Amino acid sequence: MEYGLLDYLSSHANHICTRQELLDHIWGGRFRYDTGTIDVHLNALRRKLGWGTREPIQTIRGVGFVFRVERQVASDAVDLQLFLTDWLRSRDLQLRSAGLTAQLQLTPFVNSVNIASDALQQWLDASLQTLLPTARTGVLHLTSRLTMQSFTLSLDINGTTSELRIPVAESLR
Repeated sequence: MEYGLLDYLSSHANHICTRQELLDHIWGGRFRYDTGTIDVHLNALRRKLGWGTREPIQTIRGVGFVFRVERQVASDAVDLQLFLTDWLRSRDLQLRSAGLTAQLQLTPFVNSVNIASDALQQWLDASLQTLLPTARTGVLHLTSRLTMQSFTLSLDINGTTSELRIPVAESLR
């Protein structure tokens, strides 16, 4: 439940999430009213992560909670959400003509990666050109995952995947 709470709040960063919204999405509507369970799980989560009551998850009294994230991107880093969203938009016609819809799902907490934007674009374009000829109507999944060793960006079309791995020590901000 704590992970679900963290995942939901972080995926709705900088937006106020009401208590009922959290109950519905995380606990599946098992509670008709707030029983204090959100506070218990949130306090345990804050304690485990060493966070105070004001950072980064803030309680908005009488309303809900907000996961505050300041997006600061170094000059040599790529803002992933912005970059990948723009890249997908610019390829929209190409994807639609192949019968594909795009789905972008990024790892929470990773806002930017130290990689040259032209290198990232070249990998994305090359991967798309390699995977597109075998594509059939479906979904293009663009996802990321973070391990202790690397940040991995994956482009998947109908089960065929291309991955870009960037060592963590060099890549994340």
